[in-house]
Amino acid sequence: MNETRRDRDAEGRARNARPRDGLGRPLPYGSPGVERQPEGVLRSPPETLREAQRLLAAGMPFHAHEVFEDAWKSGPEGERALWRGLAQLAVGLTHAARGNTAGGARLLRRGAAAITPYTEDRPHGLAVTHLTSWARELADRVEEGRAVDAAEEAPRLLG
Repeated sequence: MNETRRDRDAEGRARNARPRDGLGRPLPYGSPGVERQPEGVLRSPPETLREAQRLLAAGMPFHAHEVFEDAWKSGPEGERALWRGLAQLAVGLTHAARGNTAGGARLLRRGAAAITPYTEDRPHGLAVTHLTSWARELADRVEEGRAVDAAEEAPRLLG
C-alpha cells in the first residue's frame, strides 16, 4: 500500500508546509520561500488595510489575499462582502501575475462588482472608485495577453 503523509500544523490539521514564492506558488521542499501569512489573525480594519497594502506593494498579492480573508471571516456581517471583494481583487492580481488570464480577469471583475456597493460610503477610507476602475482596466489588459508584474500593478487601497 502506498501511504502518503500529509503536512500537519500544531493542532493536527492538514497544512501544506512547502515554501511558497511571493505569488503563493509552491516551491520544492527545502527551497527558500517568502514567509507565509499567519491564518486567523484578528486585525482592526486600519491594520488590515496597512498590512494588505504593504504586501501588495511588495508584489505579494496572494499574501494580501490571506489578510483580506481573515477580515472577511472575522469582520461584521455588513462588511463581509467588502472584505471578500478585496480578497478577490488580490487573488485576481495573483492569477494575472501567474499568467492565468481567464481566472485573473474573472476574479478582478468579480471583486470590482463586490465592492461597487461601497462606493459612496467608502468604508475605512477605501478608494473604492479607484479600485473598481483599476480592476476593470487591469482585467481588460490581462485579456489582451499583456504580462502583469504584481508589484508594478499594485493598487492604492486608500484615498
